[in-house]
Amino acid sequence: QVQLLESGGGVVQAGGSLRLSCSVSGRTADMDYMYWYRQAPGKGREYVGEIRRSDGHIDYANSVKGRFTISEDNAKNTVFLQMNNPELDDTAVYYCNAAGGGTDYWGPGTQVTVSS
Repeated sequence: QVQLLESGGGVVQAGGSLRLSCSVSGRTADMDYMYWYRQAPGKGREYVGEIRRSDGHIDYANSVKGRFTISEDNAKNTVFLQMNNPELDDTAVYYCNAAGGGTDYWGPGTQVTVSS
């Protein structure tokens, strides 16, 4: 079992910055990928980005590329999502996801609201 807990959400002004954290515990050694997703009101869950744990390779959705940065602190089993220059459309509940060994786990999510 793997447990995930997101934190750092809140209200941020457009053009500001915010850093989300995802604390990971449990059988983390089996997890190959860490993902960030988000879900805006009335919309489906949307891929934001990922980090491959074996080599640190990172990829992003086009909608956030150049504005958001994913990083990982292996010693603290924490994955971060740095949100720079957020836009109104970035308002959503943000989730982290751990995947590996044919299964995946989700955190409860953290709300991010971008204000004008």
